[in-house]
Amino acid sequence: MSHSTPWLDVSIPLSSAMPHYPGDPVPDIKRVSLLEKGADANVTHLSVSAHAGTHVDAPVHFFSGRAGIDQIPLDATMGRARVVHLKGDGPVSADALRAHDPRPGERLLLRTRNSDRRWWELPFQESFAGLNQEAAAFLAERRVGCVGVDYLSVAGFHEDSPGVHRTLLDAGIWIIEGLYLGEAAPGDYELVCLPLRVAGADGAPARALLRPWTRG
Repeated sequence: MSHSTPWLDVSIPLSSAMPHYPGDPVPDIKRVSLLEKGADANVTHLSVSAHAGTHVDAPVHFFSGRAGIDQIPLDATMGRARVVHLKGDGPVSADALRAHDPRPGERLLLRTRNSDRRWWELPFQESFAGLNQEAAAFLAERRVGCVGVDYLSVAGFHEDSPGVHRTLLDAGIWIIEGLYLGEAAPGDYELVCLPLRVAGADGAPARALLRPWTRG
């Protein structure tokens, strides 16, 4: 079926200058072989965390023995998704999510104040909007299939980050982090987001694309 609507890229570019979560390895992306210096080809070396930039978390990130990123069901982060806009200066709360009535199995992408700026061009911001524990428990109760957020962690920096992640992952909710949703209006979209197939890894960088949903 033809589709004339262009894709919207909602992933961020990987670069050495992008912010990284405190404690994670500093991104190091550099050209190690150059045509201008007589090499046969240009070759770039990548040294980044599995949780750098736009990425997907796997259950083994917080549960030993659980599924790695190479075991993600392909439809977990592909298919119909809904972008919702959340306002406010504090953490993402259960009440804010309740107003949008999340549905079982839904792929839910949360556009917050984080996407008011090109955040990947700025230093790491501890004040980013993320979920608190009550919000995570609410999404688990609603049994959504996937949640995507527009900063480097689904949990607010000053929230219980392990608790938020465990609540979501233990409920079977796949987590996309590091999106940029500044150009995504509220509504239904077709989502394509595939993490790299890294054997046994607890996460992997991904490319995420949206286009308005047009199917019945």
